[in-house]
Amino acid sequence: MTSMDLKLIKIVSDHYWLKHDEMVSKIDYKGRTFFNKYERINKILSQTLIDQHLKKQITIAHSLINQHNKVENIVIDYNGTDPQRFYHKAQLLLREEGYINFTAYETKTPGHLHVYIHKGHTTFQEAIQLGKTISMKLAAKQPKQWRMFPTDELPLEYNILNLPYEVYAKERGASWSKHM
Repeated sequence: MTSMDLKLIKIVSDHYWLKHDEMVSKIDYKGRTFFNKYERINKILSQTLIDQHLKKQITIAHSLINQHNKVENIVIDYNGTDPQRFYHKAQLLLREEGYINFTAYETKTPGHLHVYIHKGHTTFQEAIQLGKTISMKLAAKQPKQWRMFPTDELPLEYNILNLPYEVYAKERGASWSKHM
């Protein structure tokens, strides 16, 4: 994967999250306890760090929410058994809903995908609502084997995703889109 492929995501790069083998912090949120293995590093995410991640020497995650409480991407975290079928159905739904810029990336686990819907400056609450709407419409077409990010069901420290490893498929606008 090239740095250009990662630029499609518009990663929040003023900080990053580094995964450790042991628990870093304990978070109480909405009556639940979360044990966090990711440490927030308040330094710029450099290409050297990204290269180490791609070589699987370290695991780095990025925040979906920036310091102004804005979201650039709504992400479908697919953890099912048939990524090809899922992506096909998701692609058709997203086109129908007027989303013309989205990219699917492969994760560390074979068969799992992160579909980044490039929405642009969206408030956190609006992104949650759009994610729930997309998830509901997708669930009407196939069994639910995914989670939506960002979410208000998890603390902000959990609204992060590991950097992807490979591009699965990308969609960049189309003349037939009904919202152009």
